[in-house]
Amino acid sequence: MSMTAMDLVAAAKQHITEIDVSKAKAELSRFIILDVRAPGEFVAGALPGAINISRGVLEFKITQHPDFEGKEDADILVYCQTGGRAALATETLNKMGYRNAVSLAGGYNAWQASN
Repeated sequence: MSMTAMDLVAAAKQHITEIDVSKAKAELSRFIILDVRAPGEFVAGALPGAINISRGVLEFKITQHPDFEGKEDADILVYCQTGGRAALATETLNKMGYRNAVSLAGGYNAWQASN
């Protein structure tokens, strides 16, 4: 049986921690903020202080990026536009040893809607 993209996202969400926008806003200063959207999406608007490493190259770039290199214990807030790519990226980060990566439920859309 093959899985759809939404099946993969649902499966990833079983293994990660998601936090809502209000909790993220209240604790924002403790996180390294990782935007896994495409560069064009990032340029159009992003969370304050976010670092953009798109989902497609995350596994290849994260360990060499100065803000993440050797920071497996850092609190990382991962987001995308709606939450799907962030869930997949957070699961990947956890597998790569980043133990405190969490996904922003609803993504950037939810963040913008809360303002």
